[in-house]
Amino acid sequence: MHRLERDNLVRRLGLMAACLPLMLLAGCPQDKTTQAGAPGKIPAQGTAPAVAGAPSANGAQAAPHTTAQSVEDSAKAYKAQQLIARVEQTYRSGVSNYRDGHLEAARADFDSAVDQMLTSGLDLKSDPQLNDEFEHLLDSVNSLEIAALKQGNGLSPAIEAAPLDAANEVTFPPNAALTAQLAAELKTTRSDFPLVVNDYVAGFISYFSNSSSGHAHLLRSLERAGKYKDMISKNLRDEGVPQDLIYLAVAESGFQPQALNARTGAGGMWQFMPFANAYGLARNGWVDERFDPEKSSKAYARYMKMLYNQFGDWYLAMAAYDWGPGNVQRAVMRTGYADFWELYRRGVLPGETKNYVPGIIAAIIMAKNPTQYGLDKLVPDPPVISDTVTVDYTIDLPLVADLTDASLQEVVALNPSLLRMSTPQDMPFDLHIPTGTLGAFQTRVKQIPVDKRSSWRFHVVKAGESLDSVAALLHARAADIAETNSLAKGDILDEGDELVVPVTLATKAHAQHYKVRGGDTLITVADRFGVSVEDLRRWNHLSSNAVKTGRTLTVAEPVKLAPRMRARTKSPLRNTAHRPSVSAKKPVHVSSKTSSTKSKSSSKTSSTKSTSSSKTKSKAAR
Repeated sequence: MHRLERDNLVRRLGLMAACLPLMLLAGCPQDKTTQAGAPGKIPAQGTAPAVAGAPSANGAQAAPHTTAQSVEDSAKAYKAQQLIARVEQTYRSGVSNYRDGHLEAARADFDSAVDQMLTSGLDLKSDPQLNDEFEHLLDSVNSLEIAALKQGNGLSPAIEAAPLDAANEVTFPPNAALTAQLAAELKTTRSDFPLVVNDYVAGFISYFSNSSSGHAHLLRSLERAGKYKDMISKNLRDEGVPQDLIYLAVAESGFQPQALNARTGAGGMWQFMPFANAYGLARNGWVDERFDPEKSSKAYARYMKMLYNQFGDWYLAMAAYDWGPGNVQRAVMRTGYADFWELYRRGVLPGETKNYVPGIIAAIIMAKNPTQYGLDKLVPDPPVISDTVTVDYTIDLPLVADLTDASLQEVVALNPSLLRMSTPQDMPFDLHIPTGTLGAFQTRVKQIPVDKRSSWRFHVVKAGESLDSVAALLHARAADIAETNSLAKGDILDEGDELVVPVTLATKAHAQHYKVRGGDTLITVADRFGVSVEDLRRWNHLSSNAVKTGRTLTVAEPVKLAPRMRARTKSPLRNTAHRPSVSAKKPVHVSSKTSSTKSKSSSKTSSTKSTSSSKTKSKAAR
């Protein structure tokens, strides 16, 4: 990222002076002002506004406010500042855990940061300062969670580094013989994109051919491209963009829809920045369409066409995609050359952009000539296909998996734009389900009341199962299942019977203990019982997030009995004015815990876009 643009971006994402340590982190909540005393400006952490009657900085008594309302407003402002300071501290802890690879601890910190705001007792909506902080906190948390938490849940594979990320620190000495050889081969290479061979392109071809890691990265990227190639090609064709610009995804994400750059916040297959309403992609507390392969690919095609219309040159358009059109325009105006290679030679491009364009050209040439470059045995991944049903209600993904006889992992993979384990409230969502299951979904979902689709389950009876075993499996009551399905006492279940399973939070609370099974994590257990990972650790006296198979966990708030007083002993009066309030159960919130109400967004690790301090990548224009 260009230093000036990076600083400007960070200032926009910084919250205030209290957030100064965070300003180098992607996704830090936004600062609403740049001048002291301006509306929305928040004092530094730990600094409170002057309260009526309190001493001023020089020791003098501040003039009292003339109304009780102003005193109340000052007190609220002070509470808001203290709240924001605490939230920022918790958020920083989450970022630190995230970067250290402690994904479950990061999730617990992010949940706690959101909880602190929701349980503060302050009106987040009516206070612009708190409302902004809350919205930006959710954006920041969602951006990081989408990369880390699905791996923590075991729902998705880890993200691999994009090929150019692995090559960015490599230098390529000129090789006249190789360049001449490639120039001859280029004459027989067919492409709708203007290809060129020079020392820079030849260097990347040499790297991808001769480096075992470079070749493996490129190979896996081209294999994954099979999942989306037909869909992307159609979008490029619709916008009149060269087909071979599909290979820009080799540099950006290696064709991984949930790739996320934790440093910059850029996300998705095309690594768009998390700007509100940018590129025509929706972003809110429920979905982030940057991670939707089809919608983001349409946005990519439109954006590339716009950049080409601006610069009239595909190489400059690619450089602008990476560095930002404003930076490229200024470089052209400063040098007088609207030519990428001339800008390269004159040293006005950042190092990453200098590698970006020739690296993509190298990938195109190699993909077009697989035999010459050891890619002829490449087997593309099969295309991702699905049925789609538009839902305008909240439905949990575990229930979707039940209704379609699919695994939860399969449903999650088909809906990478979801930030939670459920579809959004109050907005339509195109839910992708396994192909061929649309009829079963539509028939079965009608059996479940709309307001229960965020908690109830559906079960097809297997051989040997009983009502009690189904109830135990899905943490419901056998009597409730019998009543819901009009079963009489003593009825025997047959293989293939379909059951609607009413599951309530109250039912979950009665299950006090759970024996850890193979494949369980603290997060999956927390999700199953509608509690937080932090609570599980506290209730079970765990010092880390590790949990062993076979261990019995307490999964509900332990009952605490009041101590018995000895006879004829007076209890002294206790001052309770400053006693911290203890809540037996956290209220429902929008973070990532409860299956019906909390954001179970998840993702893979951010081995995406492995960057160093010397890299200058910016998607700021995107």
